[in-house]
Amino acid sequence: MSQAALAAALRRERLIALIAMLLVAALAWGYLLYLAAQMRAMAMPAMANVSMSHLQMMSPALAPWSWPLAAYLFAMWFVMMVGMMTPSAAPLVLLYLGVARHAASSGHRFASGSWLFAGYLLAWAAFSLLATLLHWWLESAALMAPTMQAANSRIGGAVLLAAGLYQWLPMKNLCLTQCRAPLQFIQQHGGFQRGAGSSLRLGFVHGSFCVGCCWLLMLMLFVVGVMNLLWIAGLALLVLLEKITPRALWIVRVTGIVAIAGGIWLLLR
Repeated sequence: MSQAALAAALRRERLIALIAMLLVAALAWGYLLYLAAQMRAMAMPAMANVSMSHLQMMSPALAPWSWPLAAYLFAMWFVMMVGMMTPSAAPLVLLYLGVARHAASSGHRFASGSWLFAGYLLAWAAFSLLATLLHWWLESAALMAPTMQAANSRIGGAVLLAAGLYQWLPMKNLCLTQCRAPLQFIQQHGGFQRGAGSSLRLGFVHGSFCVGCCWLLMLMLFVVGVMNLLWIAGLALLVLLEKITPRALWIVRVTGIVAIAGGIWLLLR
């Protein structure tokens, strides 16, 4: 294959992959919009079209916890993470496709890039499971309102304070560095390998660093409302800016200061 044909094939594959990832994110956001609409219907007098079973799913405070409810909330958290974090996986996946295409021109075949993406999402599925368990504990301790936000300002203040302080810790910078530089990450973790299992593992490790970078920012949703779409979109944009802008450290530090100030304000209030 000539260099021109190789470059054209690579551009086509990257465009298809990018469109597919954007579609995944769009579907996730569509589901979140649907859930948010159901929650708004709960707060309105005319709720005849919203079944009691659905209300219990949307607000665990209305019913005891059960396995179906836990599965429902896990799906909610996971879909939310897919919508928020899929754009952050794009640089790694597109880089993988470039390496795989060049390898294919030399007679070596790599596993599909979907394995890498699946490993990345698997890390966020693990986070979603932990968030669901935390959600359950807060509900059990009567520390969450039916609107899915902390019912106690001290809990909210503590979460904001912890999130702000974490922005200044070396662990945050370590994880962010791994997320911001996919090529450096690949070189430090054995490089690309052709097997599907190896690609899945590599995606999971990369996703784990991204979880380590952002997990406390995600838990801030317990303060502002788990289904607050404006905050979900704002946090998704913040995470993306941390990973793609040259002045990311300034964004991290300023975010930390704002979160610390908000936490102190809630605690004193």
